[in-house]
Amino acid sequence: MATSINPELKSISRYLKLDKNKYFVIPEYQRGYSWTISQCEKLWNDIESFVESDGDDNYFFGTVIIDCSHSNQLSLIDGQQRTTTFLLLLKALLLHINKIIPKIVDDEVLRGLKSGLEDRQKVIMSILYRAKPIDVVDMLENTEKIKNILILQNNSINELHHDELNKIIEAENFDIAQKNAFKIPRKQKDNQYTNHFRNFKFFYEQLADKSESQIYKFAEIFLDECEVIAIRSEQTEQAITMFNSLNSTGLPLSDSDIISAQLYANAKKDDMHEKFNENWADLNKLASRLNQSKIVNLDNILQQYMYIHRAIGNEYVKTKDDGGLSIDVTTPGLRRYYTEIKKDDLLTNPLELCQKLTDIANKWEKVQEYPIVKLMLKNNENIKLFLAGYLYRFDVDDISQENISTVCESLLRLFTLLEVGHLGYSSSKFKTFLFGEIVKLIDKNISIDEIKQNFDKHISQWQPEDVKILISDYDKNILVFLNEYLFAKQKDLPFDFVESVNIEHIMPASGRNIDTIRQDANIADIDEFKSLVNKIGNKILLEGDVNKSIGKDWFKTKKQNTIGDRKGYKDSKYAIAKSLVDYSKDQWEKDDILTATDEAVARISDFIFAKNK
Repeated sequence: MATSINPELKSISRYLKLDKNKYFVIPEYQRGYSWTISQCEKLWNDIESFVESDGDDNYFFGTVIIDCSHSNQLSLIDGQQRTTTFLLLLKALLLHINKIIPKIVDDEVLRGLKSGLEDRQKVIMSILYRAKPIDVVDMLENTEKIKNILILQNNSINELHHDELNKIIEAENFDIAQKNAFKIPRKQKDNQYTNHFRNFKFFYEQLADKSESQIYKFAEIFLDECEVIAIRSEQTEQAITMFNSLNSTGLPLSDSDIISAQLYANAKKDDMHEKFNENWADLNKLASRLNQSKIVNLDNILQQYMYIHRAIGNEYVKTKDDGGLSIDVTTPGLRRYYTEIKKDDLLTNPLELCQKLTDIANKWEKVQEYPIVKLMLKNNENIKLFLAGYLYRFDVDDISQENISTVCESLLRLFTLLEVGHLGYSSSKFKTFLFGEIVKLIDKNISIDEIKQNFDKHISQWQPEDVKILISDYDKNILVFLNEYLFAKQKDLPFDFVESVNIEHIMPASGRNIDTIRQDANIADIDEFKSLVNKIGNKILLEGDVNKSIGKDWFKTKKQNTIGDRKGYKDSKYAIAKSLVDYSKDQWEKDDILTATDEAVARISDFIFAKNK
């Protein structure tokens, strides 16, 4: 064992400069590149503090573990996040050095600085492009020669942007790097970029504030006085074990990181790893799209399948000493459940588990635009666990709004009680009931009517008058969506909403006219005003552009049909806003808020207790 492991303290330049034909590899089982600006900022501050300290000792960046068992490949078992980040920092540094050197006047005073920067330039180019000193000028003049040079190959099945690092390293300048960077759909400004480009941009902008001499000193110290311990191992079979236990300075490993690593190891044993890699990559891309839409991520999907698997195995129902049955609400940790408790059941067939997880993701993709599902997802995060359980009983093609709406509404009724009440999700009124019910939700032999009756019976434990008081006092926004849904349903009108919808206060909560509006509404007390404007009867859904146009105006202006080029309630697609166009009064006063609140309270209470069925 001792001869198979070779630890060596190396400067960053020695660690990153590879022998001819060798290259770093991020193995299939590793996580994707996960460092954000937060980690890069800490790295930057650590280097800056070390530079300013002018100390005698070198700075230590932790341990990296490398599997060297494959010819020419340096497989990064621990340290792939730091290695990738070091390369991004070096590229940002090189671009600045390339800009600085031609501008330095060639005189005796600056000759040493210029020579030092040229030396740093050669070192960085030897790392990023395997450039020999004689190649540097040619590469700078002909940038085609810095392309297609493999330094790091990312094989991670969890990485969505395998080529992003190489695109940045190959870019002639910052603008080209930005142009070639992957743009995430529906994201704005820096959020549209990957972690790779955001972090590269962060370093580039930090370096832009430095003088020529500061750039040189930073490059010299980072390359020569910052170090890692590189531990090289010749035993591949240790890779997964080391990966699971070592993550010396990086982010904590997510459950999906650990689980996918063990699945990959098992797939490789059975020579199924190529097919598994392909399937897992597809799952990861689908989960990423769903996560961008704030539906579910990969850890959520794994958790949902754990709940489903436990329900299939009837793990929630326990036999008491007297022979009776009880609901067990203890929940094992996700990682422990997959890798220890049910390891033999869940991890021995990686392709099968991957397919089951993909099936859950496909169902979320199918239902994510259903209005009733969008409404549910405004509630407590735990509601997803039980909707996923119910969707399990269907094939994807058999799912429709019609055949899931009754159960969706049943879940929504109970979670509305959770939203307005003083009990937490872990209360027996919620968690115990739902854990017992998920066994029925997944079972296609249990009818929808039976499930609804179970919810009806359970909800009947609450007192309607108590619930009405809770709804009347409610001042947050989730029930505004539910009230809109129920109003539209009462009127047999379509209901949907976009994620960017605004919450409109019919009587404005602030603005230049607020004192006059408050006085006109006969509300003298400031505290009473603050309470009234946040009641559910004073809040509706409204498009952002409409709300921006009239949000702080008088009610008369908001409801009138003709207000020039400005938009008003008449331009809204939301049912309550449109109904206010024909409101009998031109003023919206205290009594109007209270009346609208009473109507909303009755509407929501009837829904909870199924009185409108």
